[in-house]
Amino acid sequence: MNWNWLEDLISGVNNYSTVFGRVWLSMVFIFRVMVFVVAAQRVWGEESKDFECNTKQPGCTNVCYDHFFPISHIRLWALQLIFVTCPSLMVVAHVKYRQMKDLKYTTTHEGKHMYARPGKKRGGLWWTYLVSLILKASFDAGFLYILYHIYEGFDLPRLLKCSMDPCPNIVDCYVSRPTEKKIFTLFMVVSSAACILMCICEMFYFICKKVKKRIKRKIDADRQASTETHELKPLSAAFPRHKSRSSLRVDPTVSNQNLNNIKTEETPTMK
Repeated sequence: MNWNWLEDLISGVNNYSTVFGRVWLSMVFIFRVMVFVVAAQRVWGEESKDFECNTKQPGCTNVCYDHFFPISHIRLWALQLIFVTCPSLMVVAHVKYRQMKDLKYTTTHEGKHMYARPGKKRGGLWWTYLVSLILKASFDAGFLYILYHIYEGFDLPRLLKCSMDPCPNIVDCYVSRPTEKKIFTLFMVVSSAACILMCICEMFYFICKKVKKRIKRKIDADRQASTETHELKPLSAAFPRHKSRSSLRVDPTVSNQNLNNIKTEETPTMK
């Protein structure tokens, strides 16, 4: 299976991720994709051929294998990696959409830009990124539950007893390299749990950062409003003794000569 497209996707999303998001991408690519491609596929291989039962009854081995392994670990992990990385494609698509809108806006408005930085997580892109984090954590948790539910835990026993039809009686079946497969299973489970934890940490960091910006913006707005109110405060409040003079209203229809006479009368006589 060619996983180059997944590598390109993960590398592209790295440009729009936070610190926790970059750690998550590194964990997915190194500890999950690389281990899956390099080692896990070779460990499992065609495990149905290595599954043996102590009977020659035709069909018994196939039925028992299908009962104990309804879906292969390796194929389940492949689906998990696809589902987990798809939400990141939402963020990339949204950024590309913004870039296209900004390009059209620039061509029709004489070089002006609609978005100063199309990849800045604001507005709709902020919600898209948050939804992608929720989906990634949910998909990982869902696949862990499926793996636990199907195999009744994360253990891989050496001996399985099967009494499915057409087996003549209770037969013993043996799994090839159970210890090695158990180690890889636990490794993939722990990696998935660590990725879920990183997604949760990134969600808290993302939301707290947004709340902090809004609180800071509100405080700045209150300070600015308070400063403007103080600057626009009438001089009469600052100098109460001139309250009676400043409160006089002059008729706007008065002539310039009468206005000068009024000012002369209000001016105190110099001694």
